[in-house]
Amino acid sequence: MLAVICIVTAMLTPRFLTADNLMNVLQQSVLVGILSLGQLLVIVTAGIDLSVGSILALASAIFALGLHRWGLPEPVAFAAGLGAGVFLGFTNGMVLTRLRMPHPFISTMAMMTVARGAVLILMNQTPISGMPDSLVVVGQGRIGAIPISFGLMIVIYIAVHLLLNRTRLGRYIYAIGGNKEAARIAGINVSNVLVLVYSLSGLMCILAGFVLAGRVNAVFPLAGFGSEFDTIAAVIIGGASFFGGVGTVWGTLGGVLIMSVLHNALNLLGVDSNLQQIAIGLVIVGAMYLDVIRRRVSGIRA
Repeated sequence: MLAVICIVTAMLTPRFLTADNLMNVLQQSVLVGILSLGQLLVIVTAGIDLSVGSILALASAIFALGLHRWGLPEPVAFAAGLGAGVFLGFTNGMVLTRLRMPHPFISTMAMMTVARGAVLILMNQTPISGMPDSLVVVGQGRIGAIPISFGLMIVIYIAVHLLLNRTRLGRYIYAIGGNKEAARIAGINVSNVLVLVYSLSGLMCILAGFVLAGRVNAVFPLAGFGSEFDTIAAVIIGGASFFGGVGTVWGTLGGVLIMSVLHNALNLLGVDSNLQQIAIGLVIVGAMYLDVIRRRVSGIRA
């Protein structure tokens, strides 16, 4: 799918295959790429996280406010942002498991609205500019032609790949997604694993928030708005299943690149932003239907 989109776009506009544009595609993919890792962990457990964009915004706001308005030293502000991201993800997991929500759609949708409202109040709907040089270097810098942020994303992907494929926690995550009740009978503390998974999703949100803040040299209240839909599409296109138990880090990377190239292609072709929203919506529907087809084929083979 990625190859087809690239070939068609290159045929329609020669600007697509220029080095600057391809590096721009990689840089633009980082935000959704890091967020999608958290979404992948959640979806593998047969869950969903609708709050990733809002958690990104609120945790980033706490970092920026601590740095510029509350007078916190830079390391403390960074720690506050990281702590906020993990805590908000932890809250998602606790609400889901301890309050026995019937589906994470409910708990994460509540977090999505609460966190977005909180960030609008805290920031008074006003952006905060002037990020630390370290963030600006990560967000905007390059080593040779490769964006530093993309290299950082690959390092995070390797770490999550090792987590899923080389640790007991990774096996537990796949087991819970495959059959939650069987996992519980096998002795896995399902609630604790789910809380940890949503906490890791929160961590990915603030890491993505740091990269975004460095790239635009600012934190703004609507940061990450709508990104949850891109992450869901990327993860499903990358081979994960809404039904849980299936999904890989590198498949997700492929899905992220497809979404990034698609956005870039539509921009290069001068497609109206409203029509772009329609196109992305159709891609999401197609991704969901692809998951249904994969499940039917797997059932037939089984």
